[in-house]
Amino acid sequence: MSDLPDGLRPLTPEEAKARRRRSVAIALTLGALVLLFFVLTIAKLGPQVLQRPL
Repeated sequence: MSDLPDGLRPLTPEEAKARRRRSVAIALTLGALVLLFFVLTIAKLGPQVLQRPL
């Protein structure tokens, strides 16, 4: 008997590979958006924001 709940089946190797590619694409897109927002924030605030007293 399988450990999977009713109605679920194991992924085929092709499905697993497609899921992995999709996950990597989503991760890269999210990383690019984070970097874009960071750069835009620094550009909007100006470079002096990095030279403030701590």
